[in-house]
Amino acid sequence: MSHRPFPGRRSVLRGSLVASAALALPASAGGAAPAFALSGRPRAAWGVQTGDVTTDSGLVWVRSDRPARMIVETSATESFRNPRRWQGPLLGPGTDFTGTTRLRGLPAGEQIHYRVLLADPDDPRRTGEPVTGTFRTVPARRRDGVRFTWSGDQAGQGWGINPDIGGYRIYDAMGRLDPDFFLCSGDNIYADGPIAATATLPDGSVYRNLTTEEKSKVAETLAEFRGNFRYNLLDDNLRRFNAQVPSIIQWDDHEVRNNWYPGQVIADSDGKYTEKDVDVLAARAKRAFSEYFPISTLRPGAREGRVHRVLRQGPLLDVFVLDMRTYRNANSPDDQTVDPQGILGREQLEWLKRELKRSRAVWKVIAADMPIGLVVTDTTEGEPNFEAVAQGDPGAPLGRELQIAELLRYIKHQRITGTVWLTADVHHTSAQHYQPSRAAFTDFEPFWEFVSGPLNAGAFPASALDGTFGPERVFVKAPTASNVSPAEGYQFFGEVDIDGDSAEMTVRLREQDGTVLFTQVLQPGRVGQ
Repeated sequence: MSHRPFPGRRSVLRGSLVASAALALPASAGGAAPAFALSGRPRAAWGVQTGDVTTDSGLVWVRSDRPARMIVETSATESFRNPRRWQGPLLGPGTDFTGTTRLRGLPAGEQIHYRVLLADPDDPRRTGEPVTGTFRTVPARRRDGVRFTWSGDQAGQGWGINPDIGGYRIYDAMGRLDPDFFLCSGDNIYADGPIAATATLPDGSVYRNLTTEEKSKVAETLAEFRGNFRYNLLDDNLRRFNAQVPSIIQWDDHEVRNNWYPGQVIADSDGKYTEKDVDVLAARAKRAFSEYFPISTLRPGAREGRVHRVLRQGPLLDVFVLDMRTYRNANSPDDQTVDPQGILGREQLEWLKRELKRSRAVWKVIAADMPIGLVVTDTTEGEPNFEAVAQGDPGAPLGRELQIAELLRYIKHQRITGTVWLTADVHHTSAQHYQPSRAAFTDFEPFWEFVSGPLNAGAFPASALDGTFGPERVFVKAPTASNVSPAEGYQFFGEVDIDGDSAEMTVRLREQDGTVLFTQVLQPGRVGQ
């Protein structure tokens, strides 16, 4: 397997882990996160992150505990001899003291060492303790190979950071694989899911959560949405992982509210919400989302202002990040015979077609925040509506399936090869192969869809399959009961490894400790595999 080694990376990370330990946020006796006293120098107690890395650039993120100037230094070695300095933004309350700095002109396919300093805006000589991290820029050469992990669904169903089980320990398993990046398929937070200090498990034992004020109720205000994103950064494992591995982030429903869609109005009978306009909630959530992740298209001043984007990962891979939430039509029985808006919206669909046709990468990963052929229902409004693409009718495409059929037909007729769908959302792991010979709609080439997750949330039984596009479930691991806690297992992530010599793609579905459950090898350029 051809994948470039970086023997010094672990030693680099030791420095960041020491810093992380020094900045650790211990729980108080009651399980609540502590407050910080604003004395001394600025502190970056929430760690660092990098995101949307390219061959010559990357975004570095940090949060300060007070107003500060963000400064980033980079080096080719961990000694930081002759570092290059980048002047970042002034961090203040307008962005909840978060900020990103774009690093440009970096060498392709190289390990970049960086440290973030926070300077007192009134006295630039007063800086806090630097926080270090590392990432690899995207390779320009095919032979370097690509490896990444993906998953989704974090702190859901009331299951939060539990110190008794080691917190979000799934991140340590992913980190040991030394991936080039992590793709988060959505539900980074559960803004609609309060977290109590304790929950009783079926065997009578107690699941203990770290708690915060913002996680005591559903998020409605901007401060509450910000607090939901900040909650996850209390976890040591996640902060260590963020310092080691850059991310590609997308969102789904729980960043706002379960099963939301544009224009939705929350029923008066739902007493958890005083703000009933979901569009208002979504705007606040998106602002907090943009503040807490390094996303190129959502940076202040970015022209696009959108979640969907394409991240080019060298000659072997392009990642097409979809937004199946912002432009969708209302959830419904989804049995209409004409549906121009669908789940992507017309503009995003046309964008995806253009970008797929433009791609020269061997593999084209379509990062979808919802599955294609798995039936996901929506009962939040009391009606038996459908939340994803499939609606359980195995016949000709209806509703949102019409848009997916249009896309699959386009991929076939434009002779676009190497498409693979990755998703999360359904809180189990599985592999589906879609084949026209099994389908009601047949004008497409066979393809694979792989599902993984949750990262730290309730696990659920396997979803039913819809036969419209001919899926066959080749593998699945899921509990038989609903809302199984992370303490009981059923937490999953996936790994994709593309060989630099053969361009062969190997997909592995893994448990939270890294155990391989299923492996599928895909050959480049081959139709019908």
